[in-house]
Amino acid sequence: MGKDDVVSRFDLTSPTDFRYEVEELKPYLSEEAFVRYKSKVEAALAQVLAERRVIKTEYADEIVKASQEVTAAEVYVEEEKTRHDIIAQVNMIRKRVSDGAKTAVHRTATSYDIVDTANAWRYKDAFNNVIIPDMAALEKEFIRMARDGKDVLQIGRTHLQHAEPITFGFAMAWYVSRFGRRIVDVVKTANSLEGKFSGAVGAYNASALFVDDPEQFEADVLNKCNMNPTEVSTQIVQPEPQADLVHYTMTSFGILANWADDMRNLMRPEIGEVGQPRGKDISASSTMPHKRNPIGLENIESLWKQTWPVMNTVYQDLISNHQRDLTNSASQRFLPVAFTNFDFSVRRATRVAQSLKPHAGNMKENFDMSKDKIIAEPLQLLLASYGHPDSHKYVGDMADESVKTGIPLTEMVAADPSLKPFLDQFTPQQRQIISDPTKYLGVASKKAQEVADVWEVNLKAAGLW
Repeated sequence: MGKDDVVSRFDLTSPTDFRYEVEELKPYLSEEAFVRYKSKVEAALAQVLAERRVIKTEYADEIVKASQEVTAAEVYVEEEKTRHDIIAQVNMIRKRVSDGAKTAVHRTATSYDIVDTANAWRYKDAFNNVIIPDMAALEKEFIRMARDGKDVLQIGRTHLQHAEPITFGFAMAWYVSRFGRRIVDVVKTANSLEGKFSGAVGAYNASALFVDDPEQFEADVLNKCNMNPTEVSTQIVQPEPQADLVHYTMTSFGILANWADDMRNLMRPEIGEVGQPRGKDISASSTMPHKRNPIGLENIESLWKQTWPVMNTVYQDLISNHQRDLTNSASQRFLPVAFTNFDFSVRRATRVAQSLKPHAGNMKENFDMSKDKIIAEPLQLLLASYGHPDSHKYVGDMADESVKTGIPLTEMVAADPSLKPFLDQFTPQQRQIISDPTKYLGVASKKAQEVADVWEVNLKAAGLW
């Protein structure tokens, strides 16, 4: 395929390229962006070589200008001849400069001085400029939902069964905290990515031929790339910082999938505690026009299932024989797909969160289904505290009998003379909880507000609010 050939995005094979793309990430994660970042690294190298008087300043100027003109299309055409991507890219720079400058291109560098530094640089930019702000936007929606729902009564669920009273805001605070903590980790790891300019085995053999302080030379080149050098490298940069970034990205993705699953379950008609209007994230059936299928939430879970296994590959890429092999060369090229899938899902989750409506009435109806049995926990705890010898079994047996006979547990408790000596010791507040389980909320409302406030402060401190 020639460099001037135009390909429709629908001719591509990855759904990320035509269905789940994020336009704002293309300047960082596309193949064109990869080539451009590698050219920027070559330009930074030439500038420092000129500053060190290793090459002429006019040669560096030529290289910088030429680097800005190189395209992915021509590099790929050239690679068909060279069978080497970096040689192809270097050739495209060299063809644009004078004969004198040709010998200065790529001076002292090995391929992965360029590749690893370019990848770290573009991933750092992609996260700081697009992905992290998108994560913060979703966190703001989670915070809003926690605050708005902090006093909205809801039945808590464990093992998919009714458990104890909470509030919808408290349920959302769980996600505010989890996702907020991941944002902090993603910010840290994205800005901890490292580059290298230490040559073919990492011992600065080539650069030491031209400068007396090759480690400082490396630091100077990487400074122009907004990057710090890894402490020691081989031909490749230490892989753990990148693995850390992928790890925190995938665990963030897992939180999204968990939230999507929870919200989707709450949208079941027989539960009906949240709902969404028709729109981009709700569809009808192809045959049942009344249906409201939560495709936005389902899509988040589906993309999560597709994407998280990249973590297995990243862990395997921690191994490279001796000073370098090529076993991570192909596999690491798929990281932009993983990052794009994640950001696409973050944006979709934000849109869903903005349209999601809690149905407080349905929450109360579902709560009322179990309100009589909810008193079992506080009752058995209080009975035990006032000296009942086997309150857990006793209350459990009574609850089973209540289910069998249909007699409310509260009535059974009040009618049992053996419990009177214990019940008489209850405080007014404890009696109220036994008679009105909506009061058995612990600090759910307070906690929802506190968590929301903490993460608003944290986002503001990070410049993300």
